[in-house]
Amino acid sequence: MDAQRAQEIANSTTMANVMYNGTRIYIEHVDQQNGTATIHPLDQPNQKQSVDVSNLMES
Repeated sequence: MDAQRAQEIANSTTMANVMYNGTRIYIEHVDQQNGTATIHPLDQPNQKQSVDVSNLMES
């Protein structure tokens, strides 16, 4: 995924099906300049992490 698409998903009111390492995640914030996103697993909102948007997969 690219940073622009990650930002679109983060701004959307519709929940998109996005995966990171086989786990469904929620995108909290996207840093388009650095190409990273702050995410957390859907069932673990306290487990935030910053990852490269190229590692996110939309299905």
